[in-house]
Amino acid sequence: MASATSPQSAHHTNLPTRSTTLSSDADDAIPDEDASEATKLFNERLSAWKHACAYLEDYVSATEKMQHAHGKEYEKVLKTVSHPLKEGHHFAQELGGVAGMFDNIRSNTQGISNSHYDTAKTLKGSVLPIFERLHTEIKHKTKELTKGAGKGAKTVDKARGVSQKHIELLGQHTASYDSHGGHVKAAEDPYVLQRQVYHRLNKQVLEENNTRDDVLSVQNSFAQFEAHILKTFQNGMSQFNQVVTNQAEQTRTMYGDMVGTSQRIPPDFEWNGFVHRNNNVLIDPSAPKRTVENIAFPNQDHRATKPLIAGSLEKKGKLLKRYDTGFYVVTPSKYLHEFKTDDDFAKDPSPENSLYLPDSLIGAVDGVKFTVKGKDVSSAMSKLSMSHEFQFKAHTPQDAQRWHDIISSVAGQTTFEKPDSSAPSSPVAGRSDTMSSAGTAAPGYGTTGNTMASPVDATTGSGHMASPTTAEKEASGMGGYGGMGSAPTTEKRY
Repeated sequence: MASATSPQSAHHTNLPTRSTTLSSDADDAIPDEDASEATKLFNERLSAWKHACAYLEDYVSATEKMQHAHGKEYEKVLKTVSHPLKEGHHFAQELGGVAGMFDNIRSNTQGISNSHYDTAKTLKGSVLPIFERLHTEIKHKTKELTKGAGKGAKTVDKARGVSQKHIELLGQHTASYDSHGGHVKAAEDPYVLQRQVYHRLNKQVLEENNTRDDVLSVQNSFAQFEAHILKTFQNGMSQFNQVVTNQAEQTRTMYGDMVGTSQRIPPDFEWNGFVHRNNNVLIDPSAPKRTVENIAFPNQDHRATKPLIAGSLEKKGKLLKRYDTGFYVVTPSKYLHEFKTDDDFAKDPSPENSLYLPDSLIGAVDGVKFTVKGKDVSSAMSKLSMSHEFQFKAHTPQDAQRWHDIISSVAGQTTFEKPDSSAPSSPVAGRSDTMSSAGTAAPGYGTTGNTMASPVDATTGSGHMASPTTAEKEASGMGGYGGMGSAPTTEKRY
């Protein structure tokens, strides 16, 4: 019998192709965006607020010193706020914001020339601690952001790297599938690799969504936190005003103007301006979360990833002889893969067993039952494994016939032997000594050769049954597949 040929062999001259995508759409498998970009922006904004608070601390400290040297010392006070704000682009430059508040402080401080020593003591003991405590709060907020959302961004980058590596592996082996006429190793089957890509993408999306929730939570809390900062600014400046009201009328008027300017800043003024200027970086709370179903990646719909047939079958166990349900797939690479489930997300979908069907033999359908004999090639030790007979049971006779037809179309050998309902047996368990003259059997059947011989004579349609002693040995796992005159089999029987 001629050996089975691959349906792709006629097209072996076609060059392999690997599809890629340059899209940066939100549903790309590996987005181009930097997962830590929003976190970095918030760190920078906290730094801006911290420096703004430091400006006020410096201002109060210098004012306290100025009380000892009157007008001359006020020139030193002015120098503490004469420089532009650090990270000043985070604040609105028009009037009514933090930047405008500091402009007002500079103009009013220039006109102050006298102060008192007692005022300096009050400033140092009551006003300055307000801003020092706020400065500490901002530092703690920065640490909280770094340890929370900052670490999440690193986890997302790591998960994306793992997904990208496996997508590239899928592209490599789909190209190999085309260049080798569809013949690939079981572990390199594009169908299996695609399911493994989904598994890693699911982990990646979970990390992305968790990090997104963390950053969004920080983003939502920033408005309230900034309102607290501004309220503290206002409270500190108010107390500052109370301290200096005992000074001359001119000094009191100037400080009152400073306080009035700071208190006129709406709690959400700076935040709204910040959101408006950075709307291309901040997360849109109304945008939907990513889902695996909406993600596209290279070779997602490659023909090698589409099964010829897939569904649940019951397989007879080797020891307990009972049927257990599993998920089975016949792939274009001519493998029959067994999985515990069709769920790609619960665990990495690696096959429990993999039969290369061109090297396997399938028996006839008996109602809802049929058998397949072959060697499991799912592991690295597959070269040392023996051939086994797998007995399957479908849900209906029609399902059994569909599975049988598709497996037969790619299987190396087909026999008309029906599965034994009383005890597990091979589809070729009934052949006699004459099999060696009817044809050469596949290795492991008791004879030598490269093709499998049918247990039924090809011309007469009749077979020679083994003696009862031999059948009993085969049923108990002690005998081989050959007749009384054939050489003992080398395969392991169960």
